[in-house]
Amino acid sequence: MIKLHDLYFKPFMSAREIDSAVDNLAYQLNRDLAGKKPIFLGILNGSFMVLADLVRKFQHPCEIAFIKAKSYDGTQSTGQVKLEGLDLDLSNRTVVVVEDIVDTGLTVVTLSRKLTQLNPKELLVATLFLKPDVYKQELKIDYVGLNIENKFVVGYGMDYNNLGRELPQLYVQTNKMKNIVLFGPPGAGKGTQAERLKEKYNLVHISTGDVFRYNIKNATELGTLAKSYIDKGDLVPDEVTIKMLKAEVEKNPQAEGFIFDGFPRTNAQAEALDNLLQSMDTEVSGMVALEVEDEILVERLLERGKTSGRADDANEDVIRDRVKVYYKQTAPLKDYYAAQDKYYGVDGVGAIDEITQRLSVEFDKL
Repeated sequence: MIKLHDLYFKPFMSAREIDSAVDNLAYQLNRDLAGKKPIFLGILNGSFMVLADLVRKFQHPCEIAFIKAKSYDGTQSTGQVKLEGLDLDLSNRTVVVVEDIVDTGLTVVTLSRKLTQLNPKELLVATLFLKPDVYKQELKIDYVGLNIENKFVVGYGMDYNNLGRELPQLYVQTNKMKNIVLFGPPGAGKGTQAERLKEKYNLVHISTGDVFRYNIKNATELGTLAKSYIDKGDLVPDEVTIKMLKAEVEKNPQAEGFIFDGFPRTNAQAEALDNLLQSMDTEVSGMVALEVEDEILVERLLERGKTSGRADDANEDVIRDRVKVYYKQTAPLKDYYAAQDKYYGVDGVGAIDEITQRLSVEFDKL
């Protein structure tokens, strides 16, 4: 996911898929325009990439020219078209207007009326992408590379307030990423709530424990490295953990956000997570922490130990030590996020549905 100005965009179409659409458009033009020596008229600024790739795939003599047109302000059409560069001799020529994308068609319809006055022999319209759901004009679009949904896209020449044109693939506008650090002591119910909240908010749940187990079980390079520390009784260095986390994040390029469960556990890890998300033009939205009294935690874990098969859930002394270690190691994190106004404490005692509702109140704010 990327951020351009104030908006967020997620991957929509790969460079390979775009190239396939260009191939389709070039095929149609090669089929119909052999021997006509057409003049391809690109509409700036958006069509420069399309036209450059298209003429390389056109197998016959042709000429190229550009005019400048503007009808968008931000993500919305202004309803007016400004044209520059119509001082062309198009009389008795086959003219192909080349657009990157046609949605309402305001620009191409206005331009076609102007070009008709220059007496071309033939006036055709070609667009790489067409949004058929919103194109309701009488003007025929003669050649289409690919029909797409009615979504605002950037990349491959298309922009949002002049940013994003250089991107080789297409991105579609989306909501701001919701990246939540879900926190709480052992027995607070993070796993149960994370499964519910990821479905409700369409987020990806990344559990550090699950990530470690996956990498170690599958003997990945990072898993093997982590196991070498664990086998020696040492802590896995933050560098290894954050690389695992980064790999997991990169598996989900279209995610609308993440729930981080079990990470970070130290200020150094929190800073590493900040740096990772900043590289994706996003950030931690907030730490939402389940707050539960120690005696309730001990009671819950002992009850869980009756069925979980985990030795550390069956011994009260071990449980109390785990809770004590949790508070000692993670207390500074509360201050870290509170200093950024990103700490949200939630009462973790009650029915599961009630706790989900309390958490949802905080998630909705972020």
